[in-house]
Amino acid sequence: MGMVMPFAYAQKPSGPPPPANPPSSPGSPARSAGSLPTNAQPPDAPEDFVLYLTGTVATNDGSNLPTNVIVERVCNAKVRQQVYAGPDGGFSMQLGSITDTTLDATAEGSSQTAVPNQFSETGIPRRMLDNCDLTASASGFESPTISLVELDPSNKVLEVGTIRVRRRGKVDGATLNAAAYKGVPKDAIAAYEKGLEADQKGKFASAQSHFQKAVEIHPTYAYAWFQLGRVLREENDKAGARKAFQRAASIDEKLLAPHLGLASLAFEDENWKEVLDSTSPILERDPFKTLTGYTVELEPFNYGETYYYNAVAHYQLSQFEAAEKSARKAEQLLARSPQLHILLGEILARKKDYASAVSELKTYLELDPHAKDADQVRGRIAELERLSKVATGSS
Repeated sequence: MGMVMPFAYAQKPSGPPPPANPPSSPGSPARSAGSLPTNAQPPDAPEDFVLYLTGTVATNDGSNLPTNVIVERVCNAKVRQQVYAGPDGGFSMQLGSITDTTLDATAEGSSQTAVPNQFSETGIPRRMLDNCDLTASASGFESPTISLVELDPSNKVLEVGTIRVRRRGKVDGATLNAAAYKGVPKDAIAAYEKGLEADQKGKFASAQSHFQKAVEIHPTYAYAWFQLGRVLREENDKAGARKAFQRAASIDEKLLAPHLGLASLAFEDENWKEVLDSTSPILERDPFKTLTGYTVELEPFNYGETYYYNAVAHYQLSQFEAAEKSARKAEQLLARSPQLHILLGEILARKKDYASAVSELKTYLELDPHAKDADQVRGRIAELERLSKVATGSS
């Protein structure tokens, strides 16, 4: 298998497709070759098709998303399709797939059946998205509605950008917000709040300017340094983001978010030792360390994502026992995260537990049957099943 990445997106099963459009009127009688009606119109331009909708879900204040964030495509006031966002908030919705259907939910539960869609290979015509919007569903958050009517696809992919969700009422970690203002001069607080407001509107250059002013006024303003790093990363200034995260972490060792920011940057650079160095301070303070069952993570900080980064780093360094331990913890905290099963499958394969590895990869396909790498995963399953038979002496 290839490099294990932090996101794979599970299409959520849905209900039967809407009735097919009525057939078009019969064609005109055949004409002799070369003849055209006097009122002939030039042929229509080739129609655009869209196969994938892609984007990211993020919070407006830079805090971590809860687990199980669902992105919904709503057309004519009906939910047509749902997918789960990955640990980093990214999502990919395949259009025309077997799950591209209308959900039929009743008081007794949802009735969900599916039939192959005529557009499963090509995507759907762009015009079919004219009355469609995207929205995100996340516990404790409100989502804006993203209209698809004015967005143009490229190579059958429609990039919708970032869906920024806002917390409802007071955040769970209200004390953390209070800490962001404790002992900070009023001018620095004013600049900090202006930065948050600009960031919420997607005005990253303006947000950067305000956060920069905040740390100039109050150089030990850890929260402003963190937000500055986050905005710099949005602007693809990784070096600047890394310096800001490091500054925030050095000022306030109890502030965990900068460490996760550093871990994420190291993950992208495939610097596995740095990933371990950045995730270790977080996991040392994890309140879920003794958890033995499954849970929905209610903490404002995303420990599940941290365990995932830690697991991948251990895997890449061939530390398979530690990798499995962290992956199992991530699995407890990140419900329905398909990519975790790819990771666990490869870890178990390296430990020569082929039967368990096959089970994990099959779970991945159950959660994300339309994954782009589905054929590759099926090939890997066949390979592991063969190795399992050799290991057990089966014919």
